[in-house]
Amino acid sequence: MEELKYRGKKREGRHRDTWDPFQLNPIGSEKEQKRTCFRLAQYLVAVIVGLAVLTSAIISKGSLLVLSTLSSPNSMRSPKERQLYMLMLVFCLVCPNFLVFLKSLWRCAFKSFVKPNMRTMSLICAIECAVSLGTSVLVLVVMPRFDVLTNLFISGGVCIVSAIMQIIFRLQREKWKILFPICSLCLTVAGYCLLGIDYYVRVTSYVDRQSADCFIYIGIGILASILVSFCWWENPLQATNSMQGTLSELDGFKDFVFIISSILRIIVIGGVYLIYHVLIEDTIVWDDFNLKDKDRELLQIGLVVFFLQAFCSAACHWFGVVACKIHAVRMSFALPLCCTGPAVLLLGLVLFLTQAQQLEGAKHGSIPEFCESLVYLSQKNTTPLVLLEITRSICRTSLNSYYLQWPFSMLALEGVCMWSGFVTCTYYVWKIKVQRIERTSQLFVRRLYESAFIDLSLLLNTKMKVPRAKNQESHDDIQSCVIYLCATMWHETYDEMLKILTSMFRFDRYRGDSKEEHKDCFDFECHIYVDDAFMTEKETGKRLVNSYVDDLVQVVIEVYRVFTNKEPDDVSIIDAPYGGRLMFVMPEGNMLYIHLKDKSLIRNKKRWSQIMYLYYLLGWKGYITKNPQIIKRQNNPCRASLISMDGESYLLPQQESDNKRKFISDDNTYILALDGDTDFQPKAVILLVDRLRMYYNVGAACGRIHPTGMGPMVWYQKFEYAVGHWLQKTAEHVFGSVLCSPGCFSLFRGSSLMDDNVLKRYTTTATRASEYVQYDQGEDRWLCTLLLQQGWRVEYNAASDAYTNSPQEFKEFYNQRRRWGPSTLANTLDLLHSGAETVKRNSSISGLYIFYQMFTVGSSILGPASVTLMIAGAFQFVFKLTGTLSIIIASIPPVFYIIVCFVAKANSQITIAGIMSVLYAFLMTASLFSIIGDMVIQGTFLTPTGLFLVSMAIMYMVTAILHPEEFGMIIYGLMYFICIPSGYLLLTIYSLVNMHIVSWGTRESNKGGEEVKKNHNVLCDKNCRLCCWDMKLQITQESERLIFQQITGQKAQQAPPLPIANQELIKQIEASMERPAKVGITKEEEAEKQQEISSDSDSSSSDNSVEKRSLSQSSFDDDNFMTGNMEEPEELPVRDWVMPVKEVFLKKLTYANMKRNLQEQIRYTLRKKNQDDVCEDLVLMLTDTLNGELSGVGPEDVLSEIELEQLRYALTKQARHFLKTSQAMTLEKRVKRAIEKTLTAPQVEQLDEGEHDFWEKLIERYLKPIVDTKAHLEEVTRELKSLRNKAVFLYFIINVLWVVATFFLQAIGSDVISIKIPKYYPNGTLSPETLKVEPLSLMFLVSFAILLFIQFVAMLYHRVYTLIHVVSYRSTEKDYKEKDTDDIGMETIIANGLAITVDDL
Repeated sequence: MEELKYRGKKREGRHRDTWDPFQLNPIGSEKEQKRTCFRLAQYLVAVIVGLAVLTSAIISKGSLLVLSTLSSPNSMRSPKERQLYMLMLVFCLVCPNFLVFLKSLWRCAFKSFVKPNMRTMSLICAIECAVSLGTSVLVLVVMPRFDVLTNLFISGGVCIVSAIMQIIFRLQREKWKILFPICSLCLTVAGYCLLGIDYYVRVTSYVDRQSADCFIYIGIGILASILVSFCWWENPLQATNSMQGTLSELDGFKDFVFIISSILRIIVIGGVYLIYHVLIEDTIVWDDFNLKDKDRELLQIGLVVFFLQAFCSAACHWFGVVACKIHAVRMSFALPLCCTGPAVLLLGLVLFLTQAQQLEGAKHGSIPEFCESLVYLSQKNTTPLVLLEITRSICRTSLNSYYLQWPFSMLALEGVCMWSGFVTCTYYVWKIKVQRIERTSQLFVRRLYESAFIDLSLLLNTKMKVPRAKNQESHDDIQSCVIYLCATMWHETYDEMLKILTSMFRFDRYRGDSKEEHKDCFDFECHIYVDDAFMTEKETGKRLVNSYVDDLVQVVIEVYRVFTNKEPDDVSIIDAPYGGRLMFVMPEGNMLYIHLKDKSLIRNKKRWSQIMYLYYLLGWKGYITKNPQIIKRQNNPCRASLISMDGESYLLPQQESDNKRKFISDDNTYILALDGDTDFQPKAVILLVDRLRMYYNVGAACGRIHPTGMGPMVWYQKFEYAVGHWLQKTAEHVFGSVLCSPGCFSLFRGSSLMDDNVLKRYTTTATRASEYVQYDQGEDRWLCTLLLQQGWRVEYNAASDAYTNSPQEFKEFYNQRRRWGPSTLANTLDLLHSGAETVKRNSSISGLYIFYQMFTVGSSILGPASVTLMIAGAFQFVFKLTGTLSIIIASIPPVFYIIVCFVAKANSQITIAGIMSVLYAFLMTASLFSIIGDMVIQGTFLTPTGLFLVSMAIMYMVTAILHPEEFGMIIYGLMYFICIPSGYLLLTIYSLVNMHIVSWGTRESNKGGEEVKKNHNVLCDKNCRLCCWDMKLQITQESERLIFQQITGQKAQQAPPLPIANQELIKQIEASMERPAKVGITKEEEAEKQQEISSDSDSSSSDNSVEKRSLSQSSFDDDNFMTGNMEEPEELPVRDWVMPVKEVFLKKLTYANMKRNLQEQIRYTLRKKNQDDVCEDLVLMLTDTLNGELSGVGPEDVLSEIELEQLRYALTKQARHFLKTSQAMTLEKRVKRAIEKTLTAPQVEQLDEGEHDFWEKLIERYLKPIVDTKAHLEEVTRELKSLRNKAVFLYFIINVLWVVATFFLQAIGSDVISIKIPKYYPNGTLSPETLKVEPLSLMFLVSFAILLFIQFVAMLYHRVYTLIHVVSYRSTEKDYKEKDTDDIGMETIIANGLAITVDDL
C-alpha cells in the first residue's frame, strides 16, 4: 500500500508539468536490499559450522585420549588388547599423511608437475621427518605412560617454536602485542615446570606406585613437543621477508614434496612403533594379530574408535576451512577450537559424574578406596570398558594419594598454563581479515593437519596476515580491477533492450560514485555494440539510424528517468569510422558507450563485434594506458555537460576511467560478455569476479543462465537449461573445466584473451567449410576452446544468475539449435583431437577428463538410435508386436524425416518436424506407461529399466530440492520427457542435414522496411568493376563525406566522388612530403599560421586543411599512435544521422523536463542532511523563477539558445541572492554547476586523431566488410554440403549399427543371447524366475546410469562450495545508505570551472 501511494505522489508531481506523466518502471529498478531470510540463513550456517567444528574436534581429541589410555601399560587390559589399540593409534597418525599423499599424487598425475629443487626438498623433508618423529614419540611412547589429564594438557606445548619465532621476527602490528608470544612462551615453560613438580610429588608420595622413570618420559615428551612445534615453521617466515625465495620456489613443487614427505612421515611413524615396541619394550606378539571370533568385540571397539578419530579429524579440518571462508572466523573457528580442551575436560567430568554409578562393585567412599576397588572390576563383562579405563587413568593422579591431595591443583594449574599458552600464541587468529572468497592456501600455510593435535594444528596453521613488504602484501589483499560490460545487440525488441539497460544502471548504482573507493575494489564501463544500426532513407538517400537505434535511445532516456527522475545530463554524439557513438555519463559518474555499427563500413554479427570491443578495450585502451603521454588533454575545461551528477566538477569521466586503468594490470582487467537481452543483478557479476580473483589460471567464468518467455518451447528449455547446469556444467567444473562459457553472460580475464593463439586466432576469417561451422556458428564455444588449449581454466558459478530471452517459436528454436549442435560437436572434437597437447598445457584437464568427454560425445551421437529403440519398446508393449517388427516400425519415421530434410526446404522441414514432434509426444507417453506396465507385470520395479527410471526420478528430485530457488523447474520435466524424440532425434537430423546453412536463423527480420540497402551496395560494386584499383580508396559514401568535411567544411554529399578520391591521394602524398618539415613546429608559429590562414582565401584554407591533416597523420603509425596537445578543433559539419539523434536528446530542454531536472539536480547537489532546509527553500525559489520566466512556453516546447541564456541568467541571479540572504555562499559554485547541467544541450564531438586512426587501421586489418565472389560462395557451398554429407553418413552408420545389432539380438531371441539377472520382489524375496536382458541394452543402460551418478556426485560437491560462496557474499553485501558526507574535499582546487585533484597535479 505504501508503495502504491509513493508512486501515485510522484506521478501527481509530474502531471503538474506535462500532459504525459506516465512512465515505465522496469522490474528490478528498485534498490537492492538485504533480505532478512538470507541474514538468518547466514547466521544459521555459521552456528551449524561452529558446532560441527567443536563437536568434531572434541570427538577427535577424546578418541585419541581413549586409545592412548587403552594402550597404556598401566591399563587393566590384556597385552593382546593393548597391542591392538596401539596399532589403532598408529593408524590414526598415518591416516592424514595417507590422505595428503593421495591428493598430492592426484594433482601431480592429472594436474601439473614441477620438477623440484633437490636442496629445498631435502630441507623440507628433513623438517617433516623431525616433526613426524616428535609426533610419533609423543603419541606412541610418552602419552601411554601418562594419565589422561596429563595427556590432555601436554599437547598445548606444541606452540613453543611458533611463539619464539614471533618474538624474534616481531610480527606484531602494534608493538605492545609482542606481550602475547612472550606470555605464551612463559606460560608454556611454566606448564612444563609444573608437570615435573606434579610427577615429583607423585613419586615421593607413592601415588599408584609411580616409578621414578617417569622423569625420563617427561624429558622425552618435552623434546618431542619441541620437535612437533617445528611443523608450523613456515607461518612466521611467510609473514616476513625471510626466505621468500625459498617459500615461493616451494609453492611451485609443493605437491611433489608432499608425496615424498608423506611417505617419509609414514615410514618414521612405523619405525618408531617397531623400534620402541619390538626392540626396546618387546611387547609385540605377532600371533596376537591373528584375531579369532571371540575377539570380534575387541576389534569392533578398536575400529570404531579409530574411524571416529580419523573421520572427525578430517571433518574438523574441513569445517574449519569452511568457517573461515564464510567469514565466521571468531564464532565458528577460533572460539570452538580454543574451547576444545576445556570442553573435553568438562565432558569427561560430566560423563564420570553421571555414569559412575554404573561401576557396580566400586566403593564410593574416599577417592583412594574408590580407585583401589576398580582393580576388581576389570574382570566383569558388564563393566563399561572405556569408562572404567578413563576412571582408572584419573586415579593415577594426585587425587589418589593417602597423604596429600593438594598437588592435584598443580596439575590443574598446568592445564591452565598450557591452554593459556597456545591461546595467547594464536591471538592473531581472532583479528584475521578474510576476503570474500579466498583459496585454502591463502588461509592456511600447510595442506596437512596433525590429527593428534587437531585444535592446535588448525590454529597454528592459520596464516598470519601482518604488514610486510609491499611486494608480498598483494598476495593477501584484494586487487583492484576494471570491468568492461560489453553487450552485443542484433535486432532486439524494446523490452529486451529495457532489460540490459536496467541491469547496467543497477550495476552503476551498486558501484556508486566512480571517484570513491568501493568495498569490492572495482571500476567499470558499459559498452553496447549495435549491429546493423543504419538505414538509407528512401526519399532523400541519407544514411540515418534505423528504428532499432531509435528504440534504444528511448530506452536509455526512459531508464535514466526511472533511476534519477530526470533526463540524461551528459550526452555526447560522436561520428566514428565504423558508424557512430553515443556517450553517456551514468547517474553515479560511470560511463555508458553505445557504438552504432554501419555494416557498410564494418563487419556485422556477434563475433566481429566481440573482436571490435576486445581490440578497442584490451588493445587500444591498454596501449594508451601504458603510454600516458598520448592521452589527449581536455580541450574544453568549461564544458558543463561532463560533470558528474553529484555536483562536483572534474576531469572528463572517460579520461578518468582511462587514468585508473594505468594502475591495473591485464590480469585484473575483465570483460563481461553480454547479449542485448540479458538481465542480471550486481551480485551475479561480483560472484564471477570472485572466481577470477581466486585463481590466476581461471580465464573465464560463467553463471547460471535462465531462459525467459512463455509457451511450451520455453518450458522445454527451462528444464533443459536446468539439467544442463545442475549436472553437466557442475561435472565439467569439478572434474576438469567447463567447455563453453555462454556469450550471453560470461566474464573473461583480459590477459587470457590477450594470450597467444586466442584473440589473434579469434580474428580468423572462415574460408573452409569446417571453419564456417566451428568459428561462426558458435563463437563463444570456439573462444573457450582456444582458452582451454592455451592452458586457461573456465569455471561455473551456480549462484551467479542471469536471465535471457529464449526462442518461443518452434521454428526459431530449431534454427538456433541448428547452429549450436554442429558447432558444439566440432569444437568438442577439436578439443579431443588436441587432447594430448591440451593435457600437457592445461592443469585442469586430465586424461580421465578427456575420456569422460569422449564418453559424453559417444552418448550424444547414439541419441537418435536410443530414442528409436525406446519408441520400439513402446510399440512392443502397447501393440503386442514382436521385437523385430517394432524396431522396423520405429525406424521408419527417422528415415522418412532424413529424406524430407534432403529434398524439402528448411521451412517445410520444420513444419513436418513440428507435426512429428506432436505424434512422438503421444508415443513417449505410451513409452512411459509401457515401462510402468512392465514393472506391474513383473511384480517388481527391481528390473534394469525400472531401477533406472526410479533412480533417475529420485536423482532429479533430490537435485531440484538442493536448488530450492529453482525447484519449480521440476514441473517442466514432463514436458522435457515427452519432447525427447523431438530434441534428440528430429533436431539432430535437422541440424546435420542443414549443416551447410550458415545463417543465424534468428532475429533475421528488419523493422519497418525502411532500408534501401541495394542502391548503396550496387553503386559500390559498379564503381569497383568499372574503375581501376585506385577507386578502392573510396570505401563508402560516409568516408567520402568525412574527407570532404575536413577539406572544404561543406556537406560531402554535394561533391562528386572522383575528385574526393583524388584529393585523398593528394593529401597522402603531401603528408609524406611535409612530414619532416612539420615535426618541429612550435605553438607560437602554429598560432601565427592560424592567423594567416584566417585572412587567406578559401583555397588557401583548403590547402592548409590538407597540411594540418598531414601533420596529425605524421604523429603516429601502425604501432605508435602519438598525439600531442591539440588546439581547439574547428566545428565541422556532421553526418546526416547526427542531427536527428541530437533532436531527441534536445527534448531535455523542454519546460516540463527542465523543471524536473532542476529540482533533482539541486536536491542531489545539496543532499547533506544539514542542508535540507536550504535545499528545499532553494528548490521552491528556483522553481518559481523558472515558472515565471517560461510562463508563455508550452510544456513540450524546446527552448532556443537566447531563451536558455536568459533563463540561465535569471536562475543564477536568483540563486545567488537566496544563498546570500541565507548565509550559504559556500554553496554558490555547486548550485551554479547544477544550473549549468540542467541547461546544457547534448554535445556533438569528434574522435581524437589517435583513436580515429586506430579504428581505421583495425577495420582495414580485421573488420573490413566481407565481399565474397560468386565463385568463392559456390566453392564454400560445395564444401559445406560435402561436410554435411560426411557428418550425416557417420551419424547414420553409427546409429544404424546400434539399431541393427539390437534388431538381430531380438531376432535371435532372448533364450540364445541374453544376460540372466535374478529377480527380486520389493520385499526382498527372491523369485524363481529370472530376468533376461539384452547385452547391448544393459551395457548402454549401465553406462548411462554411471554417467548420471558421476554428474550427481559432482553436483553435490559443487553445491557445498556454492553455499560457502553465497554465505561469504551475503556477509559482505553492500548496504545502500544515504550519503552524509561533503563530496567536495579540501584537496580540490577549482580552476576555470574544472576541479583538478591533487593526484592530477
